[in-house]
Amino acid sequence: MNIIISPAKKMKVSSDDFLIKDMPCFIDKTKILLKELSRKSYDELKLLLCCNDKIASLNYDRYKNMDLMHNLTPALFSYEGIQYKYMSPNSMSNDELDYVQKHLNILSAFYGILTPFDGVVPYRLEMMAKFKTPFCDNLYDFWKDDLYKELIKKNRVFINLASKEYSKCVEKYLSSEDTFINIIFGSLVDGKIKTKATEAKMARGRMVRFMAENNIENIQDIKRFSDLGFSFSENNSDNNNLVFLK
Repeated sequence: MNIIISPAKKMKVSSDDFLIKDMPCFIDKTKILLKELSRKSYDELKLLLCCNDKIASLNYDRYKNMDLMHNLTPALFSYEGIQYKYMSPNSMSNDELDYVQKHLNILSAFYGILTPFDGVVPYRLEMMAKFKTPFCDNLYDFWKDDLYKELIKKNRVFINLASKEYSKCVEKYLSSEDTFINIIFGSLVDGKIKTKATEAKMARGRMVRFMAENNIENIQDIKRFSDLGFSFSENNSDNNNLVFLK
């Protein structure tokens, strides 16, 4: 199965603990994006990233001086968001790291697809950014069905732990041969499922951890997840959505 997750905005460089195993599969397309980003003025980049001056300055310098081939960090250990904190890959066993290397895919606006030990550098770019160039209208147009085609080379079963911003890069191209399971974390409020963003990010990280710890290889066993107050709700789930309620 292909587990898909979103990246995080905040990143770090840490090449001491784990070594990279490969380069991102779409590194040539990343080079095209970098060329365009490095041409942007400070004001253009700040507008594109929708960020404050501090973040704009940091990433303006990054893109002007970026080297995609050196001082790399394994992707899974480079992101610092809530999801990654609760996944805690630094404390995974070798077997658990082997599991995520086999099954986990980070969807990225800059790199396309990242497996956990692909070598990356810090960047900031969101899939929804208004990134228009002579060769694409936006980043969805830039990547088209590349991510989907790459993923189905491995497996046609998708476990979706990504946000809509990123999952649509895959979901849009699904065929009748594919199985796409959304994992939903929420609470029942007036009979409707409501999701809190921070809690969902925490639970997504824990879910990846759970799947790695238990070597989950089928959809049925995902239902055994029970953590952070969430447990599987049979009544609110269906063939395409596994719902975990608090």
